[in-house]
Amino acid sequence: MSLETSQTDKTSKETELEELARRMKVRCVNLSAISIDKEIARIIPVEMARRNHLICIGKLEKKITLAMADPRDVFATDDVKLRTGYEIEAVLAKWEDIEKAINGTYDEDESWKDKLTEDVSTKVDIIKEVEEGDEEVVIDQPVIIAVNKIIAQAVERKASDIHIEPFEKELLVRYRIDGILHEVMTFPKVVAPALISRIKILSKLDITEKRIPQDGRIHMKIKDKDLDFRISTLPTLNGESVVMRILDRQSLKVDLGALGLHPIILEDFRDLISHPHGIILVTGPTGSGKSTTLYSALNSINTPESKIVTIEDPIEYNLKGIIQVQTHAKVGLTFATGLRAFLRQDPDVMMVGEIRDKETATIATESALTGHLVLSTLHTNDAVGAVTRLIDMGVEPFLIASTLMGVLAQRLVRTICSNCAEEVRIYPEILKIFEENNIEIKDLKMLKGKGCVNCNKTGYKGRMGIHELLKMTDPFREMIIKNLPSSMLMEQAKKDGLRSLFEDGLHKVVSGKTTYEEIIRVTRE
Repeated sequence: MSLETSQTDKTSKETELEELARRMKVRCVNLSAISIDKEIARIIPVEMARRNHLICIGKLEKKITLAMADPRDVFATDDVKLRTGYEIEAVLAKWEDIEKAINGTYDEDESWKDKLTEDVSTKVDIIKEVEEGDEEVVIDQPVIIAVNKIIAQAVERKASDIHIEPFEKELLVRYRIDGILHEVMTFPKVVAPALISRIKILSKLDITEKRIPQDGRIHMKIKDKDLDFRISTLPTLNGESVVMRILDRQSLKVDLGALGLHPIILEDFRDLISHPHGIILVTGPTGSGKSTTLYSALNSINTPESKIVTIEDPIEYNLKGIIQVQTHAKVGLTFATGLRAFLRQDPDVMMVGEIRDKETATIATESALTGHLVLSTLHTNDAVGAVTRLIDMGVEPFLIASTLMGVLAQRLVRTICSNCAEEVRIYPEILKIFEENNIEIKDLKMLKGKGCVNCNKTGYKGRMGIHELLKMTDPFREMIIKNLPSSMLMEQAKKDGLRSLFEDGLHKVVSGKTTYEEIIRVTRE
């Protein structure tokens, strides 16, 4: 792109901003061209600035000037007025300029990134020596501040994962929020070894070992919240990549009724987990909420009269009254060996984190045959796929037919932001799809979030599940024993009343909870 084209694009964007400000009858401000007084900006607390996506850029007696992406947001201005006592003048500024200004203003150490880079750059030789000599790494204060900020901001933005990824010339930090990755900050490549060493020290990993993947755990208390972080390191071409899964015990929903299950599916699933024996599977890709569903199921049947034991990798949440075991491959404690040991512990219900191989699958089915209820997960695209997956593992079809009670397949979809939801036009092609799936389209209204400060301009805030439940029937069991193909199994399941993930998603579109585009994104194969 030429310099002339770049300047033309920039001028065009500024013209658009001025035109928008004229229609709103407010002033517009180019934040990148002015110097913000940090003392004045900090009249607004950081939490309020981030929540409402605004920054204070001026103060005159009893009035302050707020740069906002939406100066008409009266809820935000009233919030500030009530908190500070000042009169408000709202002016228009670009979203990305406000984000940059907030990040630059509210750092406890306002130049922490620069100081981190400068501090680590002077120690490059020391870091190289450590890599060669396997000596202890000295972690300085700027590195500690940086890691703390990365973690604190992720928790504040309700991220589920932190990705710290080294590339040829930079270190990239991304947060996964509502299932979607967002780039939040970059560092010069030189700081990567020190940052990653700090994380490895916190999670009690070997900082001198950079050739193999490692897994660890960190427990922290942030703003009165007890949080666990599951750490995974991976050696890559440009250095070690780190992913931190954030586990918030206080936000865990262990109530089946809070998972977004359709009332009919909820009733049928409750009936399945009340059986004294058999296998119940929850399927879906990584990050689809399978563990949460299993925990909720166990919590609903957890009584003083029943003994429940689980083997997990890893244990994500502690459940009161349930015996939980962590796998330990190095000493031979696998899902299979754990299940064998459970049989001598006189359990009523057993939960195995995942069925990954024939040995685990066989022991699970044999346990179900001997009078135990077994809950587990599988990685399959749909509920019917669980049957063919077990057969592919080497489990005899007659064993599956005898023990499998039901399979719940699920995905997580983003929900529409309630703050900026608006009705959108429904195209005839989409109406036809609703009709084909036997969904009532009379007076149908579809909503979509237009994007606001509450949802970071995405139009979505939070997630919910979509589900399909396969229940065993006599005709379906006969087809399993005959080892018929999955296409025929799917036909029979639909005859038996199976409602697919896509259909369940369409019902949630009709109820105004999510969008058609989101259902397509999650359910497409």
